[in-house]
Amino acid sequence: MAPKGKVYRGSVKEFPGFDASQDAEALYNAMKGFGSDKEAILDLITSRSNKQRVEICQAYKSLYGKDLIADLKYELTGKFERLIVSLMRPPAYSDAKEIKDAIGGLGTDEKCLIEILASRTNQEIHDLVAAYKDAYERDLEADIVGDTSGHFKKMLVVLLQGAREEDDVVSEDLVEQDAKDLLEAGELKWGTDEAQFIYILGRRSKQHLRMVFNEYLKISGKPIERSIKGELSGDFEKLMLAVVKCIRSTAEYFAERLYKAMKGLGTRDNTLIRIMVSRSEIDMLDIREVFRTKYEKSLYNMIKEDTSGEYKKALLKLCGGDDDAAGEFFPEAAQVAYQMWEHSALAKVKLQGTVQPAASFNDDGDAQVLRKAMKGLGTDEGAIIDVVTKRSNAQRQQIIKAYKAHYGRDLMADLKSELSGSLAKLILGLMLTPAQYDAKQLRKAVEGAGTDESVLIEIMATRNNQEIAAINEAYQQAYHKRLEDDLSSDTSGHFKRILVSLALGNRDEGPENLTQAHEDAKKLADVSSNDSSDSLETRFLSILCTRSYPQLRRVFQEFIKMTNHDVEHAIKKRMSGDVRDAFVAIVRSVKNKPAFFADKLYKSMKGAGTDERTLTRIMISRSEIDLLNIRAEFVDLFDKSLHHMIEKDTSGDYRMALLALCGGED
Repeated sequence: MAPKGKVYRGSVKEFPGFDASQDAEALYNAMKGFGSDKEAILDLITSRSNKQRVEICQAYKSLYGKDLIADLKYELTGKFERLIVSLMRPPAYSDAKEIKDAIGGLGTDEKCLIEILASRTNQEIHDLVAAYKDAYERDLEADIVGDTSGHFKKMLVVLLQGAREEDDVVSEDLVEQDAKDLLEAGELKWGTDEAQFIYILGRRSKQHLRMVFNEYLKISGKPIERSIKGELSGDFEKLMLAVVKCIRSTAEYFAERLYKAMKGLGTRDNTLIRIMVSRSEIDMLDIREVFRTKYEKSLYNMIKEDTSGEYKKALLKLCGGDDDAAGEFFPEAAQVAYQMWEHSALAKVKLQGTVQPAASFNDDGDAQVLRKAMKGLGTDEGAIIDVVTKRSNAQRQQIIKAYKAHYGRDLMADLKSELSGSLAKLILGLMLTPAQYDAKQLRKAVEGAGTDESVLIEIMATRNNQEIAAINEAYQQAYHKRLEDDLSSDTSGHFKRILVSLALGNRDEGPENLTQAHEDAKKLADVSSNDSSDSLETRFLSILCTRSYPQLRRVFQEFIKMTNHDVEHAIKKRMSGDVRDAFVAIVRSVKNKPAFFADKLYKSMKGAGTDERTLTRIMISRSEIDLLNIRAEFVDLFDKSLHHMIEKDTSGDYRMALLALCGGED
């Protein structure tokens, strides 16, 4: 069933000892009389390959003079019927039916068109076009042209030709030229030359385009996906993003589609059925493993939680197994993980905050506005928010001095007296220097009963050497104690050693060294050592807490080459508790720090209640560093803007201040 020279990656295999007539008889008996034996039907159909199901249809007609698909439609209902009937059609005819439904009737299901045409191979496209003509006596291209418009239509027509180059020999000169042409057609052009995007993304081979995307990242400093989102729009943008995702990894594209079909309230059953049917004999094993890699849960378990009845049983049979039990990487997922580190290594992302120094700044004028807002009965919170959130931290420090000089009063004390609750914590936090604020958060995390390990990890794992040095100084000044001493007395074991190492602020800042990266990866991958002085945790600490970020990216790539595992999964599998969480935070910060904070912000607001401490801490600490980047990652990861989520999840003056820091709607 697998192409020659390739390992079969489907979850449904040909049934050994197959007998089409015997199976046809079993299905006939399952539907005979009053009611039907749905269990028998799903058991049989999900354990036969598509080729075998087609033979069963033919045998059924020969034996009983009846159409098996028509009988199944009559006997079964709802989602279960749609799933079983889809399995009975040959792949090309199943795709043809999906597209016919997508463009028939009122409106067009653009997502279905995009999914099918962006993901199919040349041969699959040719088979689809022929099947559509055979089944409906219509021309597929003409129908799609009649139902779509603009650049979206043009790209669909290009994909319908099934003419993508398939040569594995790649010209480096052409790679560089295509990357340059894409950059000039978008980022460097007033307006966008959509035709260039259509020609290159619609015609070049997958191998060639993967190299083009890497070259594009090198010369532009941003992934091609980010440029597409900035330059294109609507269904055309969604189609081009789907093409890029399928070029990078078809399995990852479908894993994401499946996750989105089931996450949140309700299930997009048409999408779920279409993917589970169409990929069950192609790459379901790869999709399963990528799914577990990206979403930290198995596809099997998500289907189990999100569906019910015979429909669920049939989907689980097509899924073919639970990867939460297995725990091993497949090559496709390792390749995806490797590419993630490659993007991280090549990206030259310009970090940008949302709070900039105010133009025409007047510290004395601002001090007067703040005094007026707090004088007399009541407080003008809006005026305070307007001044504090629209000045840089350095300007706020000048306002504090001007306020003291003008009024002989302590601005921080006055703000503390006039404000309360979440707003007070936010405004007062903004008035501290970044180092003072971090020092205060660390002090709160270690003082009193219990320790807030998550705060210690978040701050210590993400700050650079200069920031750590400033925090140490601010901590000493504020509390007359060394930060290292407080961390040592309040934590223990390997976790204490990790925090103390990070608190030294001695991370190497040099460039990457590939020879050293190979040696470091070898050290991390070694599970055979029984020497307690060279424990797994000690080895990870000696590398993750001291190597530069560029070096660690290369170490983690080498680790994948050696083990077929991503380092984050290895950490989760082999460690536990605060040690695991600290190492994972370092890894995620190295990979993509804005994405790390976007994830923490999302978790602080999702579900019932809001973790205002985390929300406030991150909005303050990142507002002048990379909050604009965090916003972009937030939209990419969660399909909603940070602005929208803050607006929905908070209220009153606290919300107004947070939205001012957020700096805009994406």
